[in-house]
Amino acid sequence: MSSQPLSAHNFKQLFHSVEAFLFDCDGVIWKGDELIEGVSQTLQMLRSNGKKLVFVTNNSSKSRAQYALKFQSLGIPVSQDEIFSSSFAAAMYLKVNNFPPQNKVYVIGGEGILEELQLAGFTGVGGPGDANKTIDFKQNKFFEHDKSVGAVVVGLDPNINYYKLQYGTLCIRENPGCLFIATNRDSVGNMTSLQEWPGAGCMVAAICGSTQKEPIVVGKPSTFMMDFLLKKFNVSCSKMCMVGDRLDTDILFGQNAGCKTLLVFSGVTTQSALEDPSNNIQPDYYTSKISDILDLTEA
Repeated sequence: MSSQPLSAHNFKQLFHSVEAFLFDCDGVIWKGDELIEGVSQTLQMLRSNGKKLVFVTNNSSKSRAQYALKFQSLGIPVSQDEIFSSSFAAAMYLKVNNFPPQNKVYVIGGEGILEELQLAGFTGVGGPGDANKTIDFKQNKFFEHDKSVGAVVVGLDPNINYYKLQYGTLCIRENPGCLFIATNRDSVGNMTSLQEWPGAGCMVAAICGSTQKEPIVVGKPSTFMMDFLLKKFNVSCSKMCMVGDRLDTDILFGQNAGCKTLLVFSGVTTQSALEDPSNNIQPDYYTSKISDILDLTEA
């Protein structure tokens, strides 16, 4: 089935059939620390029409509490309960799979993952604290690592280094049963408003290369976060619409769960990429940015 451009006619149908709108953040709500034009008014309009809003982000650099503060700083009132980040998903994956609390979790990633692990009752090690550590390649050097690490979580890490790669690799290869969890595999992301930067996918790929193992992915397009979301909001997937800027994460996530899907061109994906014959992921609808919804409501 091919995608339809969002129009006054089909948006009316979509609007009345949907109880909850799920939004990606980077490239949809903001780019870096800049709000995308018209976002605030659009979210306000949806709330005033009784729609539930949920923010589902693969960016693991912040915890839900830190994301709530970011929304607030941009003038958008969003509660922590409406935010589902891949940092939270990583902690929840360990919780629902009865990860032994006495085992540690080695983090290649940011403060957000460490904070969510702590809230879930787990001990995270590594993260930003290992940013400046180096390895001494002297002859017969033996690299010590903690044998009580039972999981390695890899997310976006602007301070990735050889020390972290070696530590994570040893834990996965040498600690019996050690889990390898990826917050997401996004290749690039809108870290600033001006250009795309390498995403968590390249950090995950480095560990895949050294361990020869594939990770458990907890962020989009995996439906792991959706299971939590459904319990919390009590809305069926058929009455949800996933709005995102990436085909291989946001739109696939919505489709895997049975949601309606809307692609916006304000982030990573262009219209020519959507229409490229090699692309086999087709959203239900597409439009340039989420504030187009406002114009269509008033049309």
